[in-house]
Amino acid sequence: MPEPRGDKPLFLRSSRDIDYVKQHGRRISTALFNLLICRTGVGGGQVGIIVGRRFGNAVRRNRAKRIFRELTRQIRADLLSEPAVLVFPKRDALSQPFATLEVAWRSSLARQHLLRTEEG
Repeated sequence: MPEPRGDKPLFLRSSRDIDYVKQHGRRISTALFNLLICRTGVGGGQVGIIVGRRFGNAVRRNRAKRIFRELTRQIRADLLSEPAVLVFPKRDALSQPFATLEVAWRSSLARQHLLRTEEG
């Protein structure tokens, strides 16, 4: 059962918070997306999804955002409350099956110690 997160939303929406993570975050690159992780400051435990116009038309951009919002909702209970994460999907992410994206998403966050472990 997911832990209650209080009144704090899961997704970063404020441009001030997003800019803070962009300026102070640490960049991680994978084949399907890039991550910016900021362990201090505002917006801890939240995920922002950034899809620029270069990604493609509005249909492709919105689809990428929907996919990564769903991936984030699935890990909500395991996401630590400390870091703020920005994800920048890459075009190749749309051509992958959802299960592949889910494995890549979980493993990337786990490698950065952003998910709760099973034993603790």
